[in-house]
Amino acid sequence: MTDPLEKPTPGPRPRETFELEETGFNEVPKRFRRFYRRWRGPGDKLGPNEALCPVCKVVIRSTKTLRAGDRVYCMPCMSRLELVEEDGMLVAKVIY
Repeated sequence: MTDPLEKPTPGPRPRETFELEETGFNEVPKRFRRFYRRWRGPGDKLGPNEALCPVCKVVIRSTKTLRAGDRVYCMPCMSRLELVEEDGMLVAKVIY
């Protein structure tokens, strides 16, 4: 049993949940379209639930917050990606 006066140890924060809407991305089957969107160029800001595929420049979206170490799949180019943190940003690296 733990002491109720003891402070909780800091751990990873719980992941936020996001509601994804249809983006009109028609390069994948209809049921997966909400998980992808087109990249709008260098001025496009990615959300905490988005990652940019370095192969085909498509934004991969998730219903949960993405963190370093997470793996995502890019259906348009069939790449498996792992997210790593570089310079304070999440960057997707190709696994295969």
